[in-house]
Amino acid sequence: MIYLQLFISFLQIGLFSFGGGYAALPLIQEQVVTIHKWLTLGEFTNLITISQMTPGPIAINSATFVGLQVGGVLGAIVATLGSILPSCIIVMILAFLYLKYKNVAWIQNVLKTLRPAVVAMIATAGITIITTAFWGTSAIQIGTIKIDMVIFFLIAYLALSKFKANPILVMILCGVAKVGLYFMTTGI
Repeated sequence: MIYLQLFISFLQIGLFSFGGGYAALPLIQEQVVTIHKWLTLGEFTNLITISQMTPGPIAINSATFVGLQVGGVLGAIVATLGSILPSCIIVMILAFLYLKYKNVAWIQNVLKTLRPAVVAMIATAGITIITTAFWGTSAIQIGTIKIDMVIFFLIAYLALSKFKANPILVMILCGVAKVGLYFMTTGI
């Protein structure tokens, strides 16, 4: 039964996540954290971090990770297949139709209309990740802000935007700094 749930959940995510992996994050969170409670919100945030650091699309990496956590290797395979099946079918159909009708104006208008929805879904995912990182929960509570995470965020943002630093190097340095801070504060 768990394999069927994994397949159907990630089939829905794959079917309704227009705009790529970041746009799928709210859908993945809804299925994995809210509906099925396979992961906590903190574990979901870690999942996104791991999915970004590993090669491949975030949605597929997430499906594989969640499937592995919930149903072992077979769960990972089933969840990944559920995630990619809609895309494979839709891309084949759309490629055929686009090549056949690419000069039709209403097709271009439909594609332009989808863009704002995709931007909104990506913004929602980003806000959820930031609030979880800064406050440890999706609820913003002024007195419980994690100052170290805000500082890491600001330094990383500055390094990436102003100095055009290598994103991989920034992630590694932030990870090393957080581990160092942990050892300093716990006395281990």
